[in-house]
Amino acid sequence: MLHLQKSIFAAHWHKMKAVETYTPKHKIRIITAASLFDGHDAAINIMRRIIQSTGVEVIHLGHDRSVEEVVDTAIQEDANAIAMTSYQGGHMEYFKYMHDLLAERGAGHIKIFGGGGGVILPEEIEELHAHGITRIYSPDDGRELGLQGMINDLVKRSDFPLGDELNGAYERIEDQNDGDLARLISAAENFPENAKDVLSEIKVRAEKSKTPVLGITGTGGAGKSSLVDELVRRFLVDFPEKRMAIVSVDPSKRKTGGALLGDRIRMNAIRNSRIYMRSLATRQSNLALSKHVEQALDVLKTAGFDLIILETSGIGQSDTEILDHSDASLYVMTPEYGAATQLEKIDMLDFADLIALNKFDKRGALDALRDVKKQYQRNHNLWDSPVDEMPVFGTIASQFNDPGTNSLYKAIVDTVADRTGADLHSTFEISDEMSEKIYIIPPNRTRYLAEIAESHKTYEDWVSQQVEVADRLYSLTRSKEYVDETTKASLQKAIEKEELDFDPHNKKLLEEWPAKKAAYKQGEYVFEVRGKEIKSKTYSESLSHSRIPRVALPSYRSWGEILKWTLRENVPGEFPFTAGLFPFKREGEDPTRMFAGEGGPERTNRRFHYVSLDMAAKRLSTAFDSVTLYGHDPDYRPDIYGKIGNAGVSICCLDDAKKLYSGFNLCDPKTSVSMTINGPAPMLLAFFMNAAVDQQCELYIKEQKMETEVQKSIDAHFKKIGSTQPKYSGDLPTGNDGLGLMLLGCTGADVLEKEVYERIKAETLKTVRGTVQADILKEDQAQNTCIFSTEFALRLMGDVQEYFIDHVVRNFYSVSISGYHIAEAGANPISQLAFTLANGFTYVEYYLSRGMKINDFGPNLSFFFSNGLDPEYAVIGRTARRIWAKAMKNKYGAGSRSQMLKYHIQTSGRSLHAQEIDFNDIRTTLQALYAIYDNCNSLHTNAYDEAITTPTEESVRRAMAIQLIINKELGLSKNENPLQGSFIIDELTDLVEEAVMLEFERITERGGVLGAMETMYQRSKIQEESLYYETLKHNGDFPIIGVNTFLSSKGSPTLVPQEVIRATEKEKESQIATLKELNKRHEDKSNEHLRKVQTAAIQNQNIFNELMEACKYSSLGQITEALFEVGGQYRRNM
Repeated sequence: MLHLQKSIFAAHWHKMKAVETYTPKHKIRIITAASLFDGHDAAINIMRRIIQSTGVEVIHLGHDRSVEEVVDTAIQEDANAIAMTSYQGGHMEYFKYMHDLLAERGAGHIKIFGGGGGVILPEEIEELHAHGITRIYSPDDGRELGLQGMINDLVKRSDFPLGDELNGAYERIEDQNDGDLARLISAAENFPENAKDVLSEIKVRAEKSKTPVLGITGTGGAGKSSLVDELVRRFLVDFPEKRMAIVSVDPSKRKTGGALLGDRIRMNAIRNSRIYMRSLATRQSNLALSKHVEQALDVLKTAGFDLIILETSGIGQSDTEILDHSDASLYVMTPEYGAATQLEKIDMLDFADLIALNKFDKRGALDALRDVKKQYQRNHNLWDSPVDEMPVFGTIASQFNDPGTNSLYKAIVDTVADRTGADLHSTFEISDEMSEKIYIIPPNRTRYLAEIAESHKTYEDWVSQQVEVADRLYSLTRSKEYVDETTKASLQKAIEKEELDFDPHNKKLLEEWPAKKAAYKQGEYVFEVRGKEIKSKTYSESLSHSRIPRVALPSYRSWGEILKWTLRENVPGEFPFTAGLFPFKREGEDPTRMFAGEGGPERTNRRFHYVSLDMAAKRLSTAFDSVTLYGHDPDYRPDIYGKIGNAGVSICCLDDAKKLYSGFNLCDPKTSVSMTINGPAPMLLAFFMNAAVDQQCELYIKEQKMETEVQKSIDAHFKKIGSTQPKYSGDLPTGNDGLGLMLLGCTGADVLEKEVYERIKAETLKTVRGTVQADILKEDQAQNTCIFSTEFALRLMGDVQEYFIDHVVRNFYSVSISGYHIAEAGANPISQLAFTLANGFTYVEYYLSRGMKINDFGPNLSFFFSNGLDPEYAVIGRTARRIWAKAMKNKYGAGSRSQMLKYHIQTSGRSLHAQEIDFNDIRTTLQALYAIYDNCNSLHTNAYDEAITTPTEESVRRAMAIQLIINKELGLSKNENPLQGSFIIDELTDLVEEAVMLEFERITERGGVLGAMETMYQRSKIQEESLYYETLKHNGDFPIIGVNTFLSSKGSPTLVPQEVIRATEKEKESQIATLKELNKRHEDKSNEHLRKVQTAAIQNQNIFNELMEACKYSSLGQITEALFEVGGQYRRNM
């Protein structure tokens, strides 16, 4: 995957003087966004902060934005420029389409800036510049200019006036053209004298307008933007023909003049042709409104909108000035206003028509609702009306289809209609329900991380106490050998007294120690895994005929030392699993993962077979293109078309999954599949599981010699519907025996008896091996391929785990809890580990709250870490294993299988550089050595050219060779616990463990993981750490060989790879054709099963159970859209 270093700012720096910040001559407005995801979301966020501090008004849109969304925003906001981060995944089509769409809509004056690190090649940059893109910044530009230097260049090029010329905009005002409305508002803001006559005419016409204005104000952070988004969504459903305009005001910074106009990022509903939105900066301090608001409202009234919403910035307890511009007003607050007497100080409670008590899930919400209603009654002298009838509504705008927000919306529309006589007759249905938070973690469990930290301290204190007792016992026992009988008797009494404080379990450990040491000296070691006896050799033989122990035990004699080592380290395979999960690594199965993801399913399948040929174990790691990652279907829309099959494989249906993994028996115990997918993970998992089931159906058909009969049935079916059976495109690669392709276009359920099919399905689910990433918490904290609201995404994950328990899925991990993407977004190793483990324990708490048993789901959890070069990475795995094991055993009472933290690790993408790319293999080798010595369960070594392109066959082979050479040729790797006994490793492990516990305490102070996410604690910390690293890299304090020091005679410029991987036109067209055929073939069944999926969501049934059926007939995009309607779309934030 491509990561943060390839973002717009991740060029690589040499030491240089601080750059002076450019001061703009005009008021500049710039749109910032990321076309995709990953570290780019963090990167563009850091960039927009610097742009803002340079005195610019920034409208930030966040990640996964289509060209159309960005262009619409730029036109509505009358922006000077657009600044995008984009990388391989259709960047050529993306930027060109943006330029052409702006020109087509009469906005060719808007400048376009972009970057994407080394993946946008020099010749591509030249081509984009020639097409009209203002500037694409390369890593070499970054090294030359620095961060502020690049921003200065961008702002300087964007420093031109807007609104000085109207070009007939007023004459066309009733057409409600976005560009004309935007230009008129800019004229009022920037050149009121030039447009004096026009603005006077507009004011006269506006005074005659009947368009109502709803004013919304409130305290900062009360959730006004989210609430507005929910009101807009309901308005669009309620009034299918009407149009709405929104004016949103945010404060300007007094120091710089810049402003963050941040409301758009929170709004999904405004992406509609019937909505116009304009963000305004106050351009003066300590005010909630811009002085140009009245003129902006006049423009929109004259244009003839049906309703205008005016939202003010949240400053203090906000200003009543909004009343001068509104026909009806809404005040938004939260339950956290302090004592009830504070309500007497809020002016808006005197004047607001309606009050929203948002974030109604906060503590004391019901008391707050009562107090605010009473205060409203007092302020408005409504003594004759029951207090319960006061227009105060508890709302949770962040929650999908919140009943409180429904009631508020209806009250708003009715109030506006009554007050103004506007033609707004709502038919929106509401219920009497109050807003009620659907808790992921019950309120009484939010201290779970602190409890784990306390449990950890209790265990460590107990270990220290027991070690002291053991030392005293050892001293007393040894002393008996050197004294007379009388003294022996008194020593024996002392021993008996000490033994009263000694845990019998620990006594047994010491008694068994000699036998344990002896067992590892034998030629074979016998142990059990799930009731199966396994025999392993305890040594290997070197070329010099030395016996190299596979596990080396300490030569301690003191009981205290032995006990301390056993309780805190122990041999691999025994609690607390610090050294590893199993007594010995499985012979014939190295931790090597085979990575692929490019073009269509056939090309990635060929790559999988190429890299796994002759390998005993097939461990397939799959990367998906951004179209798939965001739950879309392949399409012709230019900014979708360009991304199909780029930087990952395109998978949109069950047939794609069958082709992708064809020739690999997914139920073979030596085959496992890892899928790097997040938002649409449940759908991709259902595709995968069905592909595995149909493979086993195919094997059954062959075993029963039914091929001819079944093929006749399939041919007849396709002939009947006037179609042909889908095929694998091209020749099968070496190693692919065609398994999985017999049932393309249909399923085993179509050709086998129901009883037979169900039996095969049940057995397959119990056998299939692999993992799906699915970790939605780290997505919201770092990478950001979220597509559903967090609550709904977590519910889907819980449904998957529940399905796994019901169907005894033992060998497949329902979630890979990932720190990799936290690290790639910029976190240091301690934050990566702490946040990842905290997320893991959050899933434990959530699943427990759903009534699942710890030992039913514990073994289905796995982890995924990044491995950099920092010293802490040497112990990231062992520390994680120890913390997890102790917490699961001591805090949750879990069995040994649940105590075992299984983790996959990938070498750091952040440490891949676009300069001197050959040096990347050196870094990757060192990181792989860390991982293998730390006994990782599986390892993915990055290809050296991933800083520039999707890895080629040659680079992937080199990457795999790194770990193969370590495993096969490096003599010391024959030992499986080489880190144990090292003083520095012991100290680092303790240091990192303690740092993680401190972070757990900090997260607890913020209400646990989900509470901390609300205040964006994790994201802010990750971005701070990212910027710290980039700063040190930039000023040279953190040396990076071939990047900011030890440069070549040519200055180590960004290299152009010999081979660049891109999806072909044929592959893109093939994916679209596959989709169309699927939709045509299964239209009726698809609609039927999509309705069942939605019903399961609404009625709180297991959604994944229905997805397993729907995925046979529906495409990824169809399912995503169906779930959006019942689960709520993800709402982006800063």
